[in-house]
Amino acid sequence: MFHRMNMNNEEKNSYVKKQITTALLGLLREKSISDISISELTQSAQIGRVSFYRNYQTKEDILREESDRLIKEWGHLYETNPESSPETLFPSLFDFYRGHKDFYTILYQSGMTSIMLETILDTIQITGVMANLEAYMKSFWAYGIYGWMIEWIKRGMPESGSELLSLFKSANSSFTG
Repeated sequence: MFHRMNMNNEEKNSYVKKQITTALLGLLREKSISDISISELTQSAQIGRVSFYRNYQTKEDILREESDRLIKEWGHLYETNPESSPETLFPSLFDFYRGHKDFYTILYQSGMTSIMLETILDTIQITGVMANLEAYMKSFWAYGIYGWMIEWIKRGMPESGSELLSLFKSANSSFTG
């Protein structure tokens, strides 16, 4: 089943997860998630059912994990880039999503954008102990970014992150000016 039998358990598990994710995304191009059976998924991924259930409870868990993995990857890239600043956060995030257009378009077309929202909310970390104003502001930004992303994905992601920032600034100035 594994091409390299000298892989350690972590490498094997990583390989299995990558196979499952790739297979699910491929199947989602042709059918809805509810029409994909675990058997079809594991057969397409060329892994056993046990490997699926060792890693996931549902097919949606695969998409959640990939969404979380991608946002963490972006966060790492943003934090380690010496040119990152508050001004580059928005364009950086949208450029990253655009760089993974296939994944986010499949989520959108599959009606699974709630996974994107969950990831954004988990990343922004709104807690019950923070002051109301901070929670409201974080919520405003999380849902605002999500709304922009959904509309942008729906339109085919035509603008770059910096073009979106320019649009945001021009819209904001028309509200405040």
